[in-house]
Amino acid sequence: MIRNTVDTTRFNKRATLPYELRLPDFEMAMQDVYDFFHDVNGFLLRKGLHRVDDMLRPAILSGVISDMISASLAKHSRALVENRYFNGHPDLVVQGVYPKNAVKAGKDGIEIKTTRKAGGAVDTHGARDQWMCVFVYDVDAETEPGAERGPMKFTEVYLGKVTVADFRRNPRGELGTRTATLHKDGIQKLRANWVYRL
Repeated sequence: MIRNTVDTTRFNKRATLPYELRLPDFEMAMQDVYDFFHDVNGFLLRKGLHRVDDMLRPAILSGVISDMISASLAKHSRALVENRYFNGHPDLVVQGVYPKNAVKAGKDGIEIKTTRKAGGAVDTHGARDQWMCVFVYDVDAETEPGAERGPMKFTEVYLGKVTVADFRRNPRGELGTRTATLHKDGIQKLRANWVYRL
């Protein structure tokens, strides 16, 4: 089974990184996720079971990767920690700004999103003024037999300072949860400050 590694030549050395973030922080966080998937999937395949990538529904897998990236970026960064408020915003907050590093809705930090959609367009639970970081990843769901599928890989990372005005609200039916997505100009603003692209 192949162990994926981050291609360090694909980082944008001119990217604007807030809160004392460094490109190696992103590299190490992404590699942590790769190593986890390699170790866990290797174990599962030796047992004759499905890979995590194949076992989990796409939305759940995206949530798992998002949580892992948030935890790993917090571990490697100099100024950011995980938001200790359950489902609080943003996912990463500046150390010491909020009591017990927990805030329901704060402004000092970075919201982490993951998606399989190339270009980084992703639904959010509301339009906000925020630093938003989107990790785009790809999962091999086609290769047969399944045991020979390639490892999950990150293909793009974007980090941008967006505002409420950069979003469009998505219509939903009576039972749907209201979401917001960056509109055309908003997504261009996010993509302008790309961090990593394969």
